[in-house]
Amino acid sequence: MVLFGDYHTHTKYSRHNHGKGTILENASVASSKGLKQIAITDHGFNHFCFGVRRKDIPEVKEDIWNAREVTGVDILLGVEANLISTDGDVDVKVEDFEFLDILLMGYHKLVHMNSQKDFRQINLVNMVGSPFRPSKERLNRNTTAFLKALDKYPIDIITHLNYGFPTDTLAVAKLAKEKGTYVELNGKRICFTEQEILTMANEGVNFIVDSDAHTPDRVGECNEGLNLIFKLGIPLSQVANIDKFPKFLRTRGKN
Repeated sequence: MVLFGDYHTHTKYSRHNHGKGTILENASVASSKGLKQIAITDHGFNHFCFGVRRKDIPEVKEDIWNAREVTGVDILLGVEANLISTDGDVDVKVEDFEFLDILLMGYHKLVHMNSQKDFRQINLVNMVGSPFRPSKERLNRNTTAFLKALDKYPIDIITHLNYGFPTDTLAVAKLAKEKGTYVELNGKRICFTEQEILTMANEGVNFIVDSDAHTPDRVGECNEGLNLIFKLGIPLSQVANIDKFPKFLRTRGKN
């Protein structure tokens, strides 16, 4: 069993010391651990504190080119976009797809929303509400927002599903399967039950294991997800980056 790549890693471009290392440092650690490919997926543009800035993208691209040359690791450029409305909007623009190889999407706090109403219904309600016993109204609203995002955007990976933002996990996973989107088994946190994972697997959902590394030493550290895969007997054919490269929406046919 070989882990081919880690597709959720952060760098110093996730600002204010949220991401600790450089792209070269992430790639060097990946190389030392035998990874063939990584993605640089810093926080989306609307994050108040940690978001990557669009003006920094040319520098990010240059750093990626240099790190590829030095390490031999294939490096994809992505972003971990933020949900910013109940209508499923995220903080990427059409012109951003000119430089993106991969698009991740998840829920985060401290994000500039489309409106005050979206702030109340997306951020505020989920910050003060219980993550374990959401009201039916909140669960439905959260789920609908994710489903609309999957319909609107070519999302490659849903990150840390249910983290701070409870949804109908199976409903989201089923549409993700239909759209060709991977459900992440996050190396730091998995916020659904083993039974939910088994149910998703039985529905044919495809998973991807990622580190969500915010420091270079964490790149490739995906044991949280890997241990569950082996414990639950999830078919490796349903894990996108074990013994093979993932087939992302904008890079299909290149590997």
